[in-house]
Amino acid sequence: MRVLLDEMMPRGLKRLLPETAEVTTIRERDWGSLKNSDLLEAAQQEFDVLLTADRSIPYQQNLSRFDIAVVVIQAKSNAYEDLAPLTERAS
Repeated sequence: MRVLLDEMMPRGLKRLLPETAEVTTIRERDWGSLKNSDLLEAAQQEFDVLLTADRSIPYQQNLSRFDIAVVVIQAKSNAYEDLAPLTERAS
């Protein structure tokens, strides 16, 4: 499974995802300047899942247009300490 970590997700989450997942960050792809629709368009070409904390994506985008799963982790903040315990549910 190829996973793309959204820009606001801490890079340290990479090591918490299953070893079978190939995890890349938006920064590593140099896609930080892409708007959500352009990002999803590009990501669907190479990834299976976009892991994000951006709760607005499902409301701003018609996700059925894209061939990529979008997993929104809802936490108190984007801090590693708040997101890390929730990554198990996203696995």
